[in-house]
Amino acid sequence: QVQMVESGGGLVQAGGSLRLSCTASGLTFDSYAMGWFRQAPGKEREGVSCISWSCENTYYADSVKGRFTISRDNAKNTLYLEMNSLKPGDTAMYYCAAGSVYKCLTTIQGVGVPVSPPPYYGMDYWGKGTLVTISS
Repeated sequence: QVQMVESGGGLVQAGGSLRLSCTASGLTFDSYAMGWFRQAPGKEREGVSCISWSCENTYYADSVKGRFTISRDNAKNTLYLEMNSLKPGDTAMYYCAAGSVYKCLTTIQGVGVPVSPPPYYGMDYWGKGTLVTISS
C-alpha cells in the first residue's frame, strides 16, 4: 500500500521560512517524478514545483520562483520543499504527489496545460496535505 505523508507545515509570519517534507512508502520512489501542489480556500489546486526522478530537472511556478526550492533524497524516499520569503498569498494546503514529470509540469501555470483534470491531474499517488498559513 502506497503512503505519502507530508509534514512541516505551520503558521509563520510573512518573510519567514518553512521546510516541507514528504515521505513515501510502498512505491519505488526513484521511479517517479515528484511534485508539490497547493490549494488555497476557494481555489483550484495548482502545481507549485516538480522534480524529475534523477533530480536533473526542476520546474517552478512563476509565483514561487526564486523563493522555493524543491529537492529529493531517493535514499530516504523523501521529497522536500524549502520555502523562503513567504507571503500571505502562499497560504494553502500543500500536497505532494508522485507520477509523470510531464503531467506534473503541465499543472504549473505558464508552463503548460494540464493533460488531466484537477484536483489530481492524473498523478499516480497523493498525500493528504500539510497546512501552511502565512500571517501578514
